[in-house]
Amino acid sequence: MKIVWMLLAVLVLFCPAPAMCADPQQPENFVDVSSVAPTIVMDIRYYTPHNFLGVPVDGYECARCLLTRPAAEALARVQQDLEPYGYSLKIYDCYRPQRAVNHFVRWAKAIDDTKTKGEFYPTLDKRNLFRDGFIASRSGHSRGSTVDLTIVPVPTPAQETYTPGQPLQPCFQPVDQRFKDDTIDMGTGFDCFHELSHTANPDVGPRQRLNRLLLKTLMEKHGFVNYSKEWWHYSFRDEPYPKTFFDFPIKCVPGAK
Repeated sequence: MKIVWMLLAVLVLFCPAPAMCADPQQPENFVDVSSVAPTIVMDIRYYTPHNFLGVPVDGYECARCLLTRPAAEALARVQQDLEPYGYSLKIYDCYRPQRAVNHFVRWAKAIDDTKTKGEFYPTLDKRNLFRDGFIASRSGHSRGSTVDLTIVPVPTPAQETYTPGQPLQPCFQPVDQRFKDDTIDMGTGFDCFHELSHTANPDVGPRQRLNRLLLKTLMEKHGFVNYSKEWWHYSFRDEPYPKTFFDFPIKCVPGAK
């Protein structure tokens, strides 16, 4: 009995709220979105160096989009609504391991590492990213029902190839002056740490506001809620794990990249 109490004490010490502790195992109801909605375009940025860290992120061992099954099936319904009009969803990020969030935090504390500032946060002092809410020690993505995404035309045009060290353009510049993504114009690039990324910001043009409204309307129709400071960020309202932050890595399986 004494050993049992000692074990419980260790658990409490390292995990004071068990429901919030990262789980190293993938639950059975997490699925690869490509198996549920194979026509959705994938551009998993944290698997690549084209993100605000400038390097592939911890935990992204494969360019896969994993979500809880209810969230994935809801996304498939959004895709079904878009396809008749010649459009597709394009996904930048889905489930995010807690170890990736920890990588974000370490990067944010490394004040001298500013190699991506020219694109992702050109108007901000990196030391204020925590204060301003751009970086946090927990992310809804780690619960498995949050997704970062946009809309692309079909057939999808070619996208600019990112090469580390290339000249960077501010993410809030007009579409012909920032990274040549293949999406419809949402007014900023993905992961743009700038007020123009706020979904309802009236300072973006009318076409960009309509594009954001199209995405928001379809996502809300199928049960997602937008994060008001990021036009690309949506969480499934009825997520199965609202208080659990998982930490299993995103691994490759046969046939995956």
